[in-house]
Formats: sequence, C-alpha cells, structure tokens
Amino acid sequence: MKTKLLYAKDITATLQINEAADILKNGGLVAVPTETVYGLAASALNEKAVANIFKAKGRPNDNPLIVHIADFSELDNIVAEVSDLAKECMDAFWPGPFTAVLPKKDIIPNAVSGGLNTVAVRMPANAVTAEIIKKSGLPLAAPSANTSGAPSPSTPYHVIEDLSGKIDAIVVSGDCEVGVESTVVSFAVNPPRLLRPGGITVEQLKELIPDLVIDPAVTAEPEKGVKVASPGMKYKHYSPKANTVMVAGSEQAFADFCNKNQDIDLALCFDEDIPLLKIPYISLGKKADHSKQAELLFSALRDIDKRKSKGAVIHAPTKEGMGLAVYNRLIRAVGFKVIEL
Repeated sequence: MKTKLLYAKDITATLQINEAADILKNGGLVAVPTETVYGLAASALNEKAVANIFKAKGRPNDNPLIVHIADFSELDNIVAEVSDLAKECMDAFWPGPFTAVLPKKDIIPNAVSGGLNTVAVRMPANAVTAEIIKKSGLPLAAPSANTSGAPSPSTPYHVIEDLSGKIDAIVVSGDCEVGVESTVVSFAVNPPRLLRPGGITVEQLKELIPDLVIDPAVTAEPEKGVKVASPGMKYKHYSPKANTVMVAGSEQAFADFCNKNQDIDLALCFDEDIPLLKIPYISLGKKADHSKQAELLFSALRDIDKRKSKGAVIHAPTKEGMGLAVYNRLIRAVGFKVIEL
C-alpha cells in the first residue's frame, strides 16, 4: 500500500482536509494530528475499518479505542447517558486532552469498545482534526498512530517511521503540544475512576470530582485476564527495543547506579542528574518541569534505540501533576520493572 502524505499546517489546507475526510468516509485509515499524540483514525461505525486499525498497528483486539468527536451534539448518537458530572467535566476540559468513558449505544461496534458496554469519547483540540471530523460527518475511532507497543507518535515523522505503507494517508501537521495521550475518566462507575492520567491532572480533576478514585493500574501492573475500560492500561506499551529499567531515587543514587553498572550504556534522566553522570544520557529537562517531560517523552524513548543502546536506565519522575502521566507511561515502557534505591 502506498501511503499518501497530506500536508495540513492549519485549516486553510482545504484540499488535504477534504481528501482525508473522503478517505475516512470510504472506510480508509488516516493518521491525524491531535494536541496529545497523532491518532490512527477510521470511522467508528465501520467494523471493517476498525478491524484494519488493529491490523495496521498489530494491536490486541481486546484493547478499547477512543472515539473522537468535534461537537457536543454528536454525543447523543453514540452514548446512552451523560451524567451531570460528566457534562460538567466536558464543559471544563473539552476540546482538550480529556476522555470520558460512558455507557454506549449499540451503534458503536464491540470492536471499538473492546467488548464492553461502555465507550471512551473525547473532543480533540487540534483544529485540523476537528475539521476532518466535521467534513467526514463521522465519529472517528483513533488509537495512537504507532506500531502497537512502541512509543507513541508525538511528531508526524514518528508516524511515517511506524506506519508508512500500512495505511492510506498521514496528515502531516506540527508536533503535538501535550506529548502524552489524554486523561481517561470512567463515569460508568460511582464514584468516577481515573483510568489513565494525561494532560488534565488529578489535581484539576479533583476540583470537580473530589471523590475521584485512582485505578491501581495507573501506577502498577493490572491483574492478569482482567478486561480494561481504557487504552493503555493492560499491556506493555511505549517500549524501546533496548533492555530498560526504571530507577527511583536521588540524583546521587541514580548516578551511582548508572556509573557502576556495566550493563548500562545510556541514561534517560533530568538536567539535575547530568553533572553526576559518567555515561551518555538523554535529558527530559528539569525535574520539576513535568509538562516539558511529557512533551519530550516519546521522542526520548525512540532516541534510546536510535542511539543503539543495549541497556538503558530511566530516572523515575514524580507522581504529582503531569508527572503522574509521565510515570504511568514509563512504568509500562519498562514492563513494570522499577528499582527503588
């Protein structure tokens, strides 16, 4: 398959936007930009197109997809119920990096929901993709546009690396501002439950949902065989090919671990670690700058393999603010291998 590159810096790229919409209306697959990561989009109402998402990514088909919409009026077509609290959160965080899990209508295929009676829905803030959704007239199922298990794509070039030749088109736009996938909250349970941290922090959510429950799978490996309601909960994700481990500890303890371990040839670290390291490194920025860490994260994980590392060690971030989203991705990237120093 030849993958077409559609260059659309903004919504003035009318021809490219219309072409992307036409491909989606005809059951094709198009990688689209969002403020979080690039998504691999198909009509959420077309079971064959949705099946092709899983095929192109090599994604397990029990892993649910997020449905993307461009207007509140589209919710009525796909969800059976929206609680007052869910609506309040949507009003606060949409368009933006926030996904609500709600009871679904039968129009949403089981392939989209992972066989559950719920559907995850969000309204992306990226203007180009919002216009593509409007022009297609479809809700779009869209997981991250990468090979399943690999680091998610925060630039169009990551998408080209992973999916060129496997999908119909890639909308080439700018890099993603947030850099990690959306926050996912289930409103199908009471009290609501955080399933995946992202661009909307726990602290922001608790202003509207004081009794928010944080699912244990946010910071630990979920139980075997359990069905999950959100992408990114169940499987090892975001992983470099290199053997990687995460280390939690002070700058000095982290540096000592790196410098004394002959199996380690690369550190994924913070700026504060650099003066103490005697091995090559990739920095995620300052330890307190969680937003910058999220923005750089997936490019940094891909760079581990570009550096041909055999063994990499990652300095664990904080679990506060956006740091929780970074920690959530990294613990999956290392297959839940964390060393406490």
